[in-house]
Amino acid sequence: MSSIEPLERPLDDDRPYAAPLKPVDTDLGFGSIVTRESRKRFLNRDGTFNVRREGLGILGSLSIYHYLLTITWTRFLLYVTALYLGMNALFAALYVLCGADALTGFAAEPTELRFVEAFFFSVHTLATIGYGNIAPTNMAANVLVTMESLVGLLGFAIVAGIMFARFARPMAQIAFSRNAVIAPYRDTKAFMFRIVNRKSNELVDVSATLLLSRRKKNGTTNDREFLPLKLERDRVVLFPLTWTIVHPIDDESPLRGMEADELTQYDSEFLVLLNGFDETSAQTVHTRSSYKGAEVVWGGKFSSMFNPPDEDGTISVDVRKLNDFDRVQL
Repeated sequence: MSSIEPLERPLDDDRPYAAPLKPVDTDLGFGSIVTRESRKRFLNRDGTFNVRREGLGILGSLSIYHYLLTITWTRFLLYVTALYLGMNALFAALYVLCGADALTGFAAEPTELRFVEAFFFSVHTLATIGYGNIAPTNMAANVLVTMESLVGLLGFAIVAGIMFARFARPMAQIAFSRNAVIAPYRDTKAFMFRIVNRKSNELVDVSATLLLSRRKKNGTTNDREFLPLKLERDRVVLFPLTWTIVHPIDDESPLRGMEADELTQYDSEFLVLLNGFDETSAQTVHTRSSYKGAEVVWGGKFSSMFNPPDEDGTISVDVRKLNDFDRVQL
């Protein structure tokens, strides 16, 4: 199977829904207060949460390791470069403070050039290069070299460990279509969105869970309900190209009879949870996202992502068409 598109099953197919989730399980762990009082979406498009913890104190809430693992590579490398230059500048200033006889040739240099000379000596020491043309000549400078050597050993070990952890950390790089659509489906219609694997690795045994979060319709309370939505197919063994995930709007669907303005009126949010097995890292990966009511296109049908077969018959898809859809009549 080269791509996972909506299945066409007979209308008389009487296979039952999967066992519904218990009410206590369907709020994803936000709790009743958050679900009642929050006015923001629960899941951002990138999968982060719109809740925060307070009162832990700076040391209790600070997680430098987690932060360095999750920031972008560009920002991580900028931080490492800034730290490296800053440490060398600090030790260069300390060498200058050690006096005119701290390093060889220092006495013959004007004060403004001593810092430059000390900076490059610090680079040699911190990186254990040791060209040998500059050396410490008094006790203070030798003690400082000892301290800097230890800082260099520990610093490079820490940076190397974090870089390895960043490379080894399994992540699901799954792209979600910008919009979900309500499209014609068999003799009715369906809620659909599309996903594609942005990495060249292979994901297998990928499962999807879809929940509808909305304000209750009784008009007397701000309480929310979390309704599991049955998927046409909630698991695929292979995920080589794309997968259009479909919730048929049948007689048992919570979306039955709803109109476009009702999704916004009841502050609806479709919560998406994906899990799969990454063959490269041999670990389970997961990701999540959501669609607000305003991000659902009524009367939209996703355009085909398939390219014409190659001369040898190979099938491919154009990932740039992930968000493309056509307007259709419901």
